[in-house]
Amino acid sequence: MIRVEAGMPTARFCRLIGVPERTWRRHQARARQGVQARGPWPRPAREGVRETARRHALAHPAWGHRKVWAMCRHDGHRVSQATVLRLLRDESLLLEANYQRERRQLAARRKAAFATEPTGPNQVWQLDFSEFETASGGTWRLAGCRDYWSKYELGWHVSPTANQHDAIAAIELAIREAEVLAGRALLDLAPRDADGTVQPLVTIVTDNGGPFRAFRFEALSPPTQNCGTSAPGSAPRARTAHASAASAP
Repeated sequence: MIRVEAGMPTARFCRLIGVPERTWRRHQARARQGVQARGPWPRPAREGVRETARRHALAHPAWGHRKVWAMCRHDGHRVSQATVLRLLRDESLLLEANYQRERRQLAARRKAAFATEPTGPNQVWQLDFSEFETASGGTWRLAGCRDYWSKYELGWHVSPTANQHDAIAAIELAIREAEVLAGRALLDLAPRDADGTVQPLVTIVTDNGGPFRAFRFEALSPPTQNCGTSAPGSAPRARTAHASAASAP
């Protein structure tokens, strides 16, 4: 009906809606013959896990389909990842990721983070996790923050996990160590504009791992901001890709 009212040829209409013309002609012929359309087909796998998947997805909007699938399996549902993926897509609960566009944006910001060579300490910090395996088979995760100019390690946060909370704890530890070395708070070292607003002082560069892409890490925590750092996700920021860079005044 829309095509007829617009006076649009069938071939052009099919190109606009992304449907092959042969498919359109086949359904058009069936409709003219009064043939009942087939489907919808039963989906017992999706229907059996729908409420559980919706509950987990709505409670944790940042989770992807793999985490939701794992929680559904934990709840006793025998379901595949593909089924959960299709279910969340049908419910519009899936966060689509445009990896190529994000990689290009983050790569440009990584280049900007090192556009100016640091001339002193507390200008660029590098943060990353490393693993230390014990003789008994355990693994410790070490989060170290290093000053790029002086190559000084600003403390190590040791934990059996390597998540967003550990990344934030490593930054807070580095801030305390830097303030001890400087003899005063980093907030006192940060430049200010004409209105007295604190300007970014330190750029924290990380890789593009999960802990550094978390919302809490980008927003940081109030205790860290009270130490004189702005959130990595706040403007102005130099989030780098492959190097997530955070502005920390």
